[in-house]
Amino acid sequence: MNDDADAPTESAREDGGSGVTDASESDAPSDVADVDFADLSLPQRVFVAAVQNPTRGVVVAVLLAFGFSFYIAFWMAFPRVAALFSAVGVVVVLVLLGLYYLTRVLDRA
Repeated sequence: MNDDADAPTESAREDGGSGVTDASESDAPSDVADVDFADLSLPQRVFVAAVQNPTRGVVVAVLLAFGFSFYIAFWMAFPRVAALFSAVGVVVVLVLLGLYYLTRVLDRA
């Protein structure tokens, strides 16, 4: 059996040979500016989160599909109640959008 996987590929470094590199020593281009997470839009934040942890993104997508199937079943079993809940949900979303718009307008002033 060959133990090449356990053999070190580089000689010992000045930091004691731990193999841990400093972030400033990485191969990232130096002309790229750091982007603050708060500057990203919601779709960009979702994309960054999905790239950082794709398993969580898949789980969230499966849970959303599962919830949507229950919503469809709710419409099929109790259409009047589902219509009432949907109408209330639309009103709540419109109120939240109105508040968001108001805060954006007042924030600019």
